[in-house]
Amino acid sequence: ATLTASVLNDQVSEFRVELVGPPADSIAVGVRCDADGTFHGFGEQYNATNQRGEAFQLLVNEQGNGRDGSLAPSVGNEHTTYFPMPYYVDARGFGALFDTARRVDVDLCLSDEEVAWFEVVSGAPVQWRVFHGPTALDVIRQLGDLVGRPTQPPSWAYRLWMAAQGGWANVLGEVSGLEDASIPVSAFWVQDWGGIRINPDGGFGVQYIWEPDEVLYPDFAGGVADLHEAGYKFLTYANPFIVDPATVSEEDEPPRFAPRFDSMDEMGLLVKNQMGETYVDFVAPNIPQGNAHPDFSNPETVEFISELLREVVDTYDVDGWMADFGEWIPVDSVHGDGSDAIERRNTFPIDWQLANRTALEGARPDGDWVMFARSGFTGVQEVAQIHWLGDQDTNWTVLDGLPTVVPAMLNLGLAGQPFVTHDIAGFGRGTGPSDRELFQRWTELGAFTPIMRTHDGADKVNNWRWNADEETTNHFRKFAYVHCALMDDFMRLASEAEQTGAPILRHLMLVFPNDRETWDISDQFLIGDSLLVAPVTEEGATSRSVYFPAGTWYDVWTGETVQGGQRSTVGAPIGSPPVYSLDQDREDLRNWESLTYGDCR
Repeated sequence: ATLTASVLNDQVSEFRVELVGPPADSIAVGVRCDADGTFHGFGEQYNATNQRGEAFQLLVNEQGNGRDGSLAPSVGNEHTTYFPMPYYVDARGFGALFDTARRVDVDLCLSDEEVAWFEVVSGAPVQWRVFHGPTALDVIRQLGDLVGRPTQPPSWAYRLWMAAQGGWANVLGEVSGLEDASIPVSAFWVQDWGGIRINPDGGFGVQYIWEPDEVLYPDFAGGVADLHEAGYKFLTYANPFIVDPATVSEEDEPPRFAPRFDSMDEMGLLVKNQMGETYVDFVAPNIPQGNAHPDFSNPETVEFISELLREVVDTYDVDGWMADFGEWIPVDSVHGDGSDAIERRNTFPIDWQLANRTALEGARPDGDWVMFARSGFTGVQEVAQIHWLGDQDTNWTVLDGLPTVVPAMLNLGLAGQPFVTHDIAGFGRGTGPSDRELFQRWTELGAFTPIMRTHDGADKVNNWRWNADEETTNHFRKFAYVHCALMDDFMRLASEAEQTGAPILRHLMLVFPNDRETWDISDQFLIGDSLLVAPVTEEGATSRSVYFPAGTWYDVWTGETVQGGQRSTVGAPIGSPPVYSLDQDREDLRNWESLTYGDCR
């Protein structure tokens, strides 16, 4: 093999390994495991931020459920993720990106305490970039200079979004109820606009189609216009599955699905199987319809899909949507240009989000649109807008539930994706519905997230809701206003993020790099440089341990101070999660009741 090294600029170096002799199945690169070295990142990891001592593969996948063994069968493992990335940041102020779309297997000082191994599963040349820093924030900026940065959403996105579904009567009932409760809402997102599907396991699913269900939502355009007139934005749902009408039950109206499938099939815009036939598979046992996959190796595919999606905006005047999925390209699929299926699986999220973005930018060149997606890989940053964390379970488990939210958001920030959101209060239904405590704690975390957004979840009938009782409604109202009070912070930090990549929600090591106590903290974060948030993610807890870096920290709920440079156990009753401001009191958060309903709409 030959190794070539070059200096791209004074901030980034490039290394390249090429095989000279016979082909190999993989090429491995070793990095010395210094005593103080860290390996933060690797995309959207849910377990922690520093992955030293772990070994896993980086391949776009569903996150999985029951990864701690709480479900039978469990799906996925600790490191399966929608958004993997062969990239890390060392807390000492440098980092590296393996510039490949191949699967990369990493062993971070686990099997060999002296060496961290990065194995690119292919005999093709391996290229990686080293970012010189000299700080971790500089590494994130240097990454963005190379792969691009997301575009910040419009200002209304930093106010509360509410899920609503079940037809116009239910949606309007939700609107009325929230107005009566004086809870300020910016946008409603209606996931089931295309119709409802009952799955074999008894759960509810949505129809995978990009047009309204005229039974649930008659005069869809008129209903959207009415909500606009009332001052609300309106969001829908899309995913890249192209449903084969031959697999659709009569009850679900196969003709609805035929035009899109037939057109793409005839135009050669769908991936094939090994027999040369259109690849139709069933992506999960609880989804009864067969789905084909767009072949983005054909440049016409992005254009075709973006035109169909643009018609949704042009026809119904919606303001954006959830761009779901993007992880399911079969590893044995055949693509029109002969490209490798593994590489296509990893790059599919980029093409899928490009198609969505092209549609929305074409219809709304003024930027008044939102797109929130869950899948990703290196390079998606340039076409992305908002990333949501996917399908957490409605529970407290450390690998599936509420505790996974903060590590995932921090890791996304390290990977150059600062615009994040998550489902209040989870999605999955495997371990039972959400309850009051989980809903309230998730709401508290949501208020300190740039995009605060609810989801009814898979068990929408039984999950706890904002109006389940008076206590919950009052609690939800408070944190809707607290979120509103943070809007100026979020918008200021969003502008900075768009320019430099600096995360809105920051790992403590980014702000206090010389304090080694911060390096392995994955359950606290900073909003910018000075607002410390330590969410409660343990069931039944009314206090928690918080690490305070150097400085004087003001409790935003009481004004009391704590001196930094220490770890303390602080009170954390429901309604007062630990939030502290550095060197100044934040009376605006404590005095959230001074905000008016109009201020926050």
